[in-house]
Amino acid sequence: MTRKQALDDPLIAATAWARFRRIMAWMALGGALCVGIALFFLHQRSGELPIHMVIATILGVWLTFMLGTGLMALSFLSSGTGHDEQVMDRAKDEVPLDD
Repeated sequence: MTRKQALDDPLIAATAWARFRRIMAWMALGGALCVGIALFFLHQRSGELPIHMVIATILGVWLTFMLGTGLMALSFLSSGTGHDEQVMDRAKDEVPLDD
């Protein structure tokens, strides 16, 4: 019987996903801080902001922040658990090496 590796092992997977959720929770707070800073600077520069601009700023800044954070956290999750090492590169034998 082969030993389970990386995210195939339930204990490693549970630990990794708990860490991922913890990182995302902290980053959601960081995103909210970025939204507040963006709204502050927009208000300082433009004065009173229309409600549609406030909603668009909140959604745009927070979702962009969370998308970047989520993708980066998933790459660290994949690398940190050894999941990347399990990938087989089937094309490596097909590419000629230039000497």
